[in-house]
Amino acid sequence: MHIGVSGALSPVRRVAAKTVRAAARRTGSRARLRAVATLAAVIALDGADKGTVSATATDIKQVFHVGNTEIGVLLTIVSVVSAVLTVPMGVLTDRISRTRLLAVTAVGWAVAVGISGASTSFLFLLLTRVGLAAAAAAAGPAVASLIGDLFPTDERAKIYGRILAGELVGTGLGLVGSTFVAGVFGWRWAFWWLVLPTLALSWVLFRTREPGRDQVDVLEADPDSGWQDDEPQEGRGIMRRALERAKVTPRDELVLRSPPERMSLWQAVSYVLRVPTNRILIVASALGYFFFAGLRGFAVEFSQDQYGVSKSQASGLMLVIGAGAVVGVFVGGRLADRLIGRGVVAGRVWVPVVALIAVPIFLCPALLATQVTIALPLITVGAAVLSSANPPQDAARLDIMHPRLWGRSESIRSLARTALEGIAPLLFGVVSEHLRGGDGAGLQAAFLIFLVALPAAGGLGFLALRSYPRDVATAQASMRTLDDETRDEPSQAAS
Repeated sequence: MHIGVSGALSPVRRVAAKTVRAAARRTGSRARLRAVATLAAVIALDGADKGTVSATATDIKQVFHVGNTEIGVLLTIVSVVSAVLTVPMGVLTDRISRTRLLAVTAVGWAVAVGISGASTSFLFLLLTRVGLAAAAAAAGPAVASLIGDLFPTDERAKIYGRILAGELVGTGLGLVGSTFVAGVFGWRWAFWWLVLPTLALSWVLFRTREPGRDQVDVLEADPDSGWQDDEPQEGRGIMRRALERAKVTPRDELVLRSPPERMSLWQAVSYVLRVPTNRILIVASALGYFFFAGLRGFAVEFSQDQYGVSKSQASGLMLVIGAGAVVGVFVGGRLADRLIGRGVVAGRVWVPVVALIAVPIFLCPALLATQVTIALPLITVGAAVLSSANPPQDAARLDIMHPRLWGRSESIRSLARTALEGIAPLLFGVVSEHLRGGDGAGLQAAFLIFLVALPAAGGLGFLALRSYPRDVATAQASMRTLDDETRDEPSQAAS
């Protein structure tokens, strides 16, 4: 009996369709699932690139005769250039189509990755990777702004958790997928295999319409945006009611009286940095990503030296740890939103504070262990706890800022994050080589030294517990004030 290709594929299609329906139910609707998946894929690009460098670090060192310091520079160069570009990208985010911006930069990312794989020297590889900076710089501000316009305030941490899972999945694909590809076809193909998925993402973004700005819950409000949702409105306004019950008043001196799009860049930067909670969250977030970037850059190499596993086994361990981190971002975002629903206005601050202070409890013994059976569970739990801090922090930054400032505000945060994230691999590499020659013992010492960044970030969060409710109330008061002025303008013109 001859079975056609379509017949052979039909069971696969049924399983895929069933999976999509189940995911749509959990996300809320197909529109939400599409939005989450698209934005998560954008975030995944950066993680995939850094995971690929980590997976091929040993090959690159052997081919080009370099050490940990040079690998650190390789990871740092993208972040440094991205830091320079992130503020201009934030300005563009607030002024042009965000979906088109992401589509164009994704094409640039694919081209740069393809050229990276063709490098004939370490210097050539270093220079070609500068092209990756544009995509990295655009992703943070544009994705944050789209999340703010597409999803209601009460669910932002939960949604952010699902989207940030993309970065972790991308890192896992970079580590595991690129390790496999490099082992079979060579290290150059570890970069090249990422090109086609990235071009496919760009095609999706080019076909995606830009959602409206300054709309409340645009997924429900704008049927022509391409992101329409059908979720009922029950339960909305939890944040607003929590503020009212707590009798939180806005900071009058920070309530906006004129449209923020009229601000110059320096006026916008000044305003964003005057918001107390924003200053704290910028530093705390940057410290968290600093440690994660250093750990990610040398994770495979450290696992080989410390636990005596092979390169493929080390990459498999990274997959397990990454799964723990994915669980963390889901749980952290959902927990923070539930706390707000229970009247804890600063729930999106409490979760990161507790998580960041608790992480060393799990990571310290894991880094000191020499048996993988002991270290793996501890690192996996530690990764879950660490990643649980990110969705609430990211959602909190949207809560405290007017929507028309989301792009520029996020670009300033991305500047600080990218600067510390970029310098982390270099510092980890230099410290490891100067302490114990750059082997597993040197990396262990570097990890333990820089682990202090996490409880330091958690400690800063205590300062935000008092400022966050007032800053949220200020952002909401700014929106009401500007909406009232906008409605008054037509009536004044008519009279």
